[in-house]
Amino acid sequence: MIQRFIELGEGYSDIYELMELARSNKNRLQHLIMLHTVKNERKLSSFVVVMKPTNPGDFQALYISLEGIPNHQFQPNKRADLFQALAKELDKEIIQFEVKPTEVFAEKELYFQYLIGILRLNHYIPALR
Repeated sequence: MIQRFIELGEGYSDIYELMELARSNKNRLQHLIMLHTVKNERKLSSFVVVMKPTNPGDFQALYISLEGIPNHQFQPNKRADLFQALAKELDKEIIQFEVKPTEVFAEKELYFQYLIGILRLNHYIPALR
């Protein structure tokens, strides 16, 4: 199985694209996730849309809008409201985690491997076979 993060931006157009990916693939949608972190003394969130693995191919896409959205628990914002409305529309619970920021990793790919490890350990995505 190949699990890969596909990074989008953090602007409104990127959030709309993330939402449309979830809506148009609701039969493949597995999870909606908010990852919370502190970066440069700012409380930020990343939004993740996790798809079920493809069959055939065993490819699992994890679409992410990375560390550009204020954490809604400390600063309410429209992007978080939109993501929460999407979860309600698609009848999904938003999974939330506190994670390290990207800046503590030498490369973004290492950060994505860290996140994949957290999701595997918590059984939100399958471990490699």
